[in-house]
Amino acid sequence: MAANLIIVPGWRDSGPGHWQSLWTDRLPGARRVVQDDWITPSRQAWVAALTKLVLQAPGPVVIAAHSLGCIATAHLPEEAARRIQGALLVAPADPERRAVLSDFAPVPFQKLPYRSVLVASSNDPYCPIRLAGAYARAWGSEFVRLQQAGHINIESGHGEWPLGLALLQSLVGDPSLGTSAPPFPEVLETIA
Repeated sequence: MAANLIIVPGWRDSGPGHWQSLWTDRLPGARRVVQDDWITPSRQAWVAALTKLVLQAPGPVVIAAHSLGCIATAHLPEEAARRIQGALLVAPADPERRAVLSDFAPVPFQKLPYRSVLVASSNDPYCPIRLAGAYARAWGSEFVRLQQAGHINIESGHGEWPLGLALLQSLVGDPSLGTSAPPFPEVLETIA
């Protein structure tokens, strides 16, 4: 059964041109979490909205989260987490350093029950690379460290972001075979 892609934006949403917005528009069947309040985030509301989408999916789920969306994903209850096949966690936030995000602290520091790839940048202004590495170790995530990539968003030049799409594809393949079939070849051709 094909995985259902759920895109989880971070604080203040991901605007036009952001890789999450492009993926939402281009990837067949992609669903995007919509929050009632993007400016003053509530952990309870954000996690509830994500949980609802995960539980409504007709089969296994793959998550593509950015910033505070990564932290919301880590807070998912067990019943939702069991439905996840894999997660691409990009530029996680540090809710302990920003008062407006403090409702998401403390960040869970236990192994996630699914395969995950955490991508972080050496100069992310919102999360030190050491903290991102600590998240990856605690969550059992594969860790991809990018040099001088900022917050891996439109402001840092990550619109199309083909590397992210390739990492996402690695999570969508058949885990029993240990390989990944490219589920979005027409999008890769468009981006290449």
